[in-house]
Amino acid sequence: MRMTIGDFLIRRLQEIGITEVIGVPGDFNLNWLEQIEAADGIRFVGSTNELNAAYAADGYARARGVSCLLTTYGVGELSALNGLAGAACEHIPMVSIAGAPPLFATEKRWLLHHTLADGNFGNMLDSLRPFTALAERISPMNAVTEIDRALRTCLREKRPVHLQLPSDISHLSITVPDEPLDTSLEPSDPVQLEAVLDRLVQEFAAAENPVLLVDQDAQRHGFLDLFAQIVDKIQLPYAQMASGKALLSEQHPLFLGTYNGKASWPGVRERVEGSDFLLTCTPRFIEVNSGSFSHELYEENIVDFGDQHVNIYGEHIVGLDTTEVLAELLERLPAADGAGSGTSATGDSAGESAGDSAGDSAAKQPSSVNPEAVLPEPFEVRVGAELTQARLWPQVREFIRPGDTVIAEAGTSNIGLGPQRMPENVRYINSAIWGSIGYTLPALLGSQMADADTRHLLFIGDGSFQLTAQELSTILREKQKPIIVLLNNRGYTIERYILGMDREYNDIADWAYHKLPEVFVPGTEMVSYTARTEDELADAFTAINNSDKGAFLEIHLDPEDAPAGLQAFGPMTAEFDYGPRGPRN
Repeated sequence: MRMTIGDFLIRRLQEIGITEVIGVPGDFNLNWLEQIEAADGIRFVGSTNELNAAYAADGYARARGVSCLLTTYGVGELSALNGLAGAACEHIPMVSIAGAPPLFATEKRWLLHHTLADGNFGNMLDSLRPFTALAERISPMNAVTEIDRALRTCLREKRPVHLQLPSDISHLSITVPDEPLDTSLEPSDPVQLEAVLDRLVQEFAAAENPVLLVDQDAQRHGFLDLFAQIVDKIQLPYAQMASGKALLSEQHPLFLGTYNGKASWPGVRERVEGSDFLLTCTPRFIEVNSGSFSHELYEENIVDFGDQHVNIYGEHIVGLDTTEVLAELLERLPAADGAGSGTSATGDSAGESAGDSAGDSAAKQPSSVNPEAVLPEPFEVRVGAELTQARLWPQVREFIRPGDTVIAEAGTSNIGLGPQRMPENVRYINSAIWGSIGYTLPALLGSQMADADTRHLLFIGDGSFQLTAQELSTILREKQKPIIVLLNNRGYTIERYILGMDREYNDIADWAYHKLPEVFVPGTEMVSYTARTEDELADAFTAINNSDKGAFLEIHLDPEDAPAGLQAFGPMTAEFDYGPRGPRN
């Protein structure tokens, strides 16, 4: 069949589940925007700038599985680059599209606006290639091939891809395939699959202390449900990395806690590092999720699951679709005594498991549970007590409901929430590795757009909020109803604990944050609250829970107060960054 290039691109985006394109209009993309306006089942959502749009597309992809970002050539592409790099770092599938100058101008090297006026039209693609799995310019001759290749690569590699769409070609018609885009994975080589399964079943049976360590790629590659079923069936204890928080249930009796090298939860380091059969999913250890590189894991004890490989004690085995490996492994492993009752690792009620476990040494019984991982006592509000970081986060924990989406800004919010056990089925979003502050407010916009039926809670510091504050206006324009909890401690608390506690460079302007919803959208239905004491916070939480409207809650805290984890993190970071002769000494 014949179809315009722009309409074919829209069709392919819809086939992979995209119903919103997030971005900023520009003269080189308006032609394609007209085609989006005319299409059914997809719409454009304008952001306030390209960086925020990239952050929003990141949040959308975490909820929906893939997203689409639209910018314009040069100024737009480069403005979005930090967000694209964050998506690459965090393994987020994002289809980035930039309206580009007309193809004839590119081929004749005309000097145009949004360029360096030197006739070079390859430098923007060159700039984006290190941060994408693919970056190409579309032409009428390659449109079908490159669009399909880009979308498959994006979904396969879990990375952003970037396509430039010249402004003079989107309305040209080309011959396109009738069939929907095939995004299925290549099945495993049957010989490799059988050999790996035999080996894994044998190693499970021989293991004395098996443990599963979960990180973010378990979610990105679709392993979570299979991991949860294996945990329940064989009663496998599991821990999480800080960058994999709440991917599996933090309420399950087999949940050990967070592994973070010497900064691990009590008892967790001993269990993880002492495991003779440690299952991982390509964890990436950086200073903030490894206790400043104090992790001690040994290849001879590790079985690592990547999306296209299994590494068994250092032997790298390829030719595999790992979801097939895990699904078949689940069938072959014998069930432990008592499996199938109680809370499942996904937070659902577990059904009955088939099979017996007589003589099965792979299924360890109650001794596999961390005895120190006890549930916290209920929080008791102290009337008139000023809010402190030590008591704020346990109070916040009781406000979070099962099924919520919790978005935590890098720094104080994420470190404060880290030790708090999330309720069942919470989706926890943060930029654990890239750590770009300001990310979470636009990510909130995108996540809600992709999953409108879930209650969204954002915890963000005042310094981070000021970087991307204007996106609150888009949230209100879209009539979203999030709960935004802003921590006003008048500056960059995490930086204060690294260096410069009293320095002016860590101060920021003290806005009247809770008044901003009315400033951005006069007459907005979002309700604003402020709290300085524990009982004021409790009253605000009660009012929010009893309301069906969005909420903006400004919490006032001492600028020199911080969660215990941050107070420890700051000096460790200073030691790592500045050395023994650094300015703090």
